[in-house]
Amino acid sequence: MISFFKNFFKRFFAKKKDIKFGLYGPPNGGKTTLANKICEDWLGEKDAMGSASAMAHETREIKIKEQVIIKGSNNRELTFNLVDTPGIATKIDYEEFVQEGMAEDEAKNRAKEATKGVISAIKWLDDMDAVIVVLDSTKDPYSQVNITIVGNLEARKIPVLVVANKVDMKKSDIKKIQAAFPQYKVQGISAKTGKNMDKFYDALFEVTK
Repeated sequence: MISFFKNFFKRFFAKKKDIKFGLYGPPNGGKTTLANKICEDWLGEKDAMGSASAMAHETREIKIKEQVIIKGSNNRELTFNLVDTPGIATKIDYEEFVQEGMAEDEAKNRAKEATKGVISAIKWLDDMDAVIVVLDSTKDPYSQVNITIVGNLEARKIPVLVVANKVDMKKSDIKKIQAAFPQYKVQGISAKTGKNMDKFYDALFEVTK
């Protein structure tokens, strides 16, 4: 009887666990745009995770939206906490921000905050139940940053869905991303226009199995 109650409560509380979906990837891949699209589609909240920017490292802190509930085919429902993370970079140079028009002091502060953000994002990997790697499908996926991100995920055995974002652009090439990371499902989307978002949501159910 004691064993029965132990197993019952174990199953009960296991179901109550909050699934954490982390959005990871290099700067300017479209993580925040995707996070905002998810929140708009299912919570009715526009720009819930902040404004996206063309400037790298606009997101420098972890941002969380709790209790996002999405619905899929066959009346399936998935509840999770969405975690938007700063763009991962192997090197952050303040001079990059100076070139974007920032004053030197502001640029140095931005670089310092961005570096802290990267460290924080990597630490948060240990709390993730699944990760959505958001890549710009117009760029070469064979970068040191992308390989580093995927290597960390494989080492932790975290379920992964690779998103090839920006398929609305002419230079988009999903096949390159599929060739670079054949061990994972790659879903092409445009977080900006909403293209293929229905397929993306269905893929989220698969990655949590």
